[in-house]
Amino acid sequence: MKPTVHDIARSAGVSLATVDRVLNGRPGVRHVTRERVEQAISSLGYVRDVAAANLAKGRTYSFAFVLPSNDNSFMISLHDEVGQAISRSGPERTRIRIVDVPPFDARALALALNQLAADMPDGIAFVAVEGEEVHAAVARLKEAGIAVVTLVSDLPGSARDHFAGIDNNAAGRTAANLLGRFLGGRDGTIAVVAGSMLVRDHRERLEGFSAVMSKDFPRFGVLPVMEARDDPALAAELLAALLASRSDIIGLYSLGAGNRGIVHALAEMAADARPMVVAHELNRTTTSALANGLIDAVLNQDAGHEVRSAIRVLKGKVEGLPVIAAQERIRIDIFLKDNMP
Repeated sequence: MKPTVHDIARSAGVSLATVDRVLNGRPGVRHVTRERVEQAISSLGYVRDVAAANLAKGRTYSFAFVLPSNDNSFMISLHDEVGQAISRSGPERTRIRIVDVPPFDARALALALNQLAADMPDGIAFVAVEGEEVHAAVARLKEAGIAVVTLVSDLPGSARDHFAGIDNNAAGRTAANLLGRFLGGRDGTIAVVAGSMLVRDHRERLEGFSAVMSKDFPRFGVLPVMEARDDPALAAELLAALLASRSDIIGLYSLGAGNRGIVHALAEMAADARPMVVAHELNRTTTSALANGLIDAVLNQDAGHEVRSAIRVLKGKVEGLPVIAAQERIRIDIFLKDNMP
């Protein structure tokens, strides 16, 4: 059974009225009590259903998801999850559309956001790319009263309402700790492959990774990042050229997509010459590579959770309700060969 407000009140040792104040962001609750209620919400897995609460009003929410269109398995899964949300539109009182844009293109993203503003949807979720024009487009959306959520990659400093995604700096730090421990007392150099430094999630992962490597594993040199634009063919070409030119590469951090190409380049190497590898996103390619020993660890984020969180937050913002941080926190899962699903 799904947890209820009665379960929250019982777990936190407070009244139903207190739970209601926390859920709706009303004053009159001490900070320590509010934290206790939010902890109960998190531990019980309570999910507030704004649509059900507004069923009697006949309210239907109009949302748009602006997503990059490229050969990136995670972005494809994100499209699929939004598609599933569209299939649930009737019961969930939503009208959702997907707008595709070229990846890593701030101008195209800003144009799409500006065009959507003319339709006046209730809310927009999008995978952010850094650029002054994107910040300006978000500001215009907010001035028009449209709720805005960034998805997967954030746009801090903008007027957006919320970010639905993992802590990418923490993901990079986690990758560094895993790789550093895997490599133990060996000597050598670590390569890094990213999609693009134009997206903040890749920059934050690199910053976290570099900080931990510099502080805790200074014996390893970290090469300048190679940008493969999440293109498997380009990733394979860049990595193969690097591995052919250097014999000291003992570790690899793949912080973006393009893992099909990376796995292809690694498979061409002798087993005893391959670097230890930490990558992102569990999919068919990375699961197979884990099983075959081509990748040593995969950090994963749940695309479905991110899409559901974005929709939930957009509904809440339309209704003037607060974001419950414990409910919307996106986990970083770590998969090894031994715990693959």
